[in-house]
Amino acid sequence: MRKRAAQTAPKDAAAAIRSRLDGARRGVENALLRAANVVGRLTRGMTLGVRALLIDPQRRVLLVKHSYVSGWHLPGGGVEPGETLIDALIRELREEANVEPTAPPRLHGMFLNDRLSPRDHVAVFVVADFRQIAAPVPNYEIIAHGFFPLDELPNDTAAPTRARIIEVVGAAPVSERW
Repeated sequence: MRKRAAQTAPKDAAAAIRSRLDGARRGVENALLRAANVVGRLTRGMTLGVRALLIDPQRRVLLVKHSYVSGWHLPGGGVEPGETLIDALIRELREEANVEPTAPPRLHGMFLNDRLSPRDHVAVFVVADFRQIAAPVPNYEIIAHGFFPLDELPNDTAAPTRARIIEVVGAAPVSERW
């Protein structure tokens, strides 16, 4: 009985530490997001981003995990001044996943991301034809990559990411909000 209790204690302690770290991470994330919103209000009238929903021939979707926010997300990022939506999408796919489209991406929708700011908009494109340039390598921004079956997404897939996937596969109407 003592041996079992001794084995359980480190597992319980590790779970408690993970829980505290997750709570601290969420607090830091929220503070950073609020700070980014303040900076955005002072420096930009509106923000625009792109995301790609890549579906491979095995009906798996590409998701990435960022170093600065919890969960799995569609790859993408901000549109730079002078950059088209497609140019930004191609750049972000190369930077985050070493992927490039081999046919024109299809616009799925434009979404207001008012969870952070009433100024943030996201364009989502479906990319069904693409090639992997090289294996993606984790870095300071993207710490993990993966192709996941549509019906086996990671538990911590972000709610807006799940919503866009459900819309694309036809199981829900397209929303206007992220």
